[in-house]
Amino acid sequence: MTRRKLTAKQHDFLQFLVDRVQETGVWPTYRQITDHFGYRSPNSVTQNLKALVKKDYLTRDQDGYHFTDKVDLDDEPAGIPVKGIITAGQLQEAVEADLGTITLDTLFPKLDRIFAIRVSGQSMKGANIEDGDHVLLIDDDIPNGGIGAVLYDGETSLKRVYHDDEDGLRLEPANEEYDDIHIQPDVFEEVRILGRYVGHVNSDGIHRRNGRAKTGAGA
Repeated sequence: MTRRKLTAKQHDFLQFLVDRVQETGVWPTYRQITDHFGYRSPNSVTQNLKALVKKDYLTRDQDGYHFTDKVDLDDEPAGIPVKGIITAGQLQEAVEADLGTITLDTLFPKLDRIFAIRVSGQSMKGANIEDGDHVLLIDDDIPNGGIGAVLYDGETSLKRVYHDDEDGLRLEPANEEYDDIHIQPDVFEEVRILGRYVGHVNSDGIHRRNGRAKTGAGA
């Protein structure tokens, strides 16, 4: 069965199940789940359980529901520990405390809509996207002049996308050694936007689209 990404609500639902099983050793009842999330009907519980089964996070047999190996009950969510508070104003004593972790959900709030594609070629070198990097794309439209992945006539391309009422689409590389790709209106129906670029990952770490954040080696 194909394992699909969870929505934010499905993730919260699954996390509640995991937390309750870890705390009590038994599954929460329909009533407990309904009360926790404030559902109007137990049918909402059923729909969420079915969604998790469909996405291969749960299985169901005559004994009830069970977690699949997709769910690791032993590991804590991976992240960067937040060890305290430091002032950005006047000198002040640092406050040490366990303030949780910074996870991918923190770096990318819409993580359930983000996926990665590995880059082949150097057409986006001028945007610091190199051959072998993994670009992070969000399932969203690409604004005029924005970078994104496009499927055209059975072929994919990562380019800066420009919309033009007369000329259709113009896919512009970030490397002078490559030519623009022009898509005319008469074949416009063959174009599909795969996703909008929000960052990329390479050996130096995670690079956000606007360059405001970077994690990893050298950060």
